[in-house]
Amino acid sequence: MNFDLTQEQQMIRKTIHEFADEVVAPGAIERDKTKEFPKEIFKQLADMGMMGLPFAEEYEGAGADTVSFAIVTEELSRACASTGITYSAHISLGGAPLNLFGTEEQKQKYLVPICTGESFGAFGLTEPNAGSDAGGTQTTAKEDGGDFVINGNKSFITNASYAKHLALTAITAVKDGKKEISAIIVPTDAEGFTVINNYEKMGLNASNTTELVLENVRVPQENLLGKRGNGFRQFLVTLDGGRIGIGAMAVGIAQAAFDRALRYSKERKQFGKTLSEFQVTQFKLADMAMKIELARTMVYKAAWLKDQGRAFGKEAAMCKLYASEIAMEVADQAIQIHGGYGYMKEYEVERFMRDAKLLEIGEGTSEVQRMVIARHIGC
Repeated sequence: MNFDLTQEQQMIRKTIHEFADEVVAPGAIERDKTKEFPKEIFKQLADMGMMGLPFAEEYEGAGADTVSFAIVTEELSRACASTGITYSAHISLGGAPLNLFGTEEQKQKYLVPICTGESFGAFGLTEPNAGSDAGGTQTTAKEDGGDFVINGNKSFITNASYAKHLALTAITAVKDGKKEISAIIVPTDAEGFTVINNYEKMGLNASNTTELVLENVRVPQENLLGKRGNGFRQFLVTLDGGRIGIGAMAVGIAQAAFDRALRYSKERKQFGKTLSEFQVTQFKLADMAMKIELARTMVYKAAWLKDQGRAFGKEAAMCKLYASEIAMEVADQAIQIHGGYGYMKEYEVERFMRDAKLLEIGEGTSEVQRMVIARHIGC
């Protein structure tokens, strides 16, 4: 059992760590205020070859592994979680379904622009009445000649304002009262396709979260992604990979909160001592460090299993669940260590808590993760 990163993984971590500190972090507070999407940062990431990191070089990707993807997501999230979630969704929700289920022609047409950064990756699953119960999908895709005509709404969709196309789920038939759900690739500039960006969010303010409205959107049937009727199964596979990204995000946010708390505890004096000299603070920081390290190990294990072609669904759910919950816990403790200053935006720890909360909800709530784990252990 080898816990060392490969030379390539170490190089990626060093590169992206420096980039996160020098380029991403300095504007994070301002982006949180203005809600400005970090387009320039992603142009630089594209130039660095990061936008198609885990995809094959034949599609303009970098041919790296899932562990490398987790490292990049963690480091970006440590500096700015809005940037981290944008990147994670771009790869794991936007690019991954095309890579896993697309035809060669679809990959050349739709995956390549994602890998080069020409288009952001996005995935249309959640609906106003279909969140944790994705089987409650109501969007329809009816056959008309050689086309699908799509009608419906999608909600809480990441990156869609900057995506030239995305895969979405829709009902393609109803048989014996059961919905046949398929995945279909839809250009975002198609007639009748509207992307609405007006959500007011608690956190992750610089990320792009949208509603999609589809009114008689017509696409050719060749835009079917994977097998007809397999859309439900395909998105479950997609979410397994996406949960590794959420886990990595959570580790990054938790690490950032810990770093701030540790630094502050060494600077702030009370009763003639620095906070770090009090045992109560030391125990808080020790618990925080331990839980972050455990979460990181769980994320890397799930990513490693995926890279080995082995089953990883249980581990992905576990790492997502544990990492997201300790991110909230660590952020809370970081605010507590800062005292009143922790409530102030300039100290950043309050932003970490606001950003971390989404990780207990997105890509399957903590309750859903426990259901997934229970199924895997035979309950």
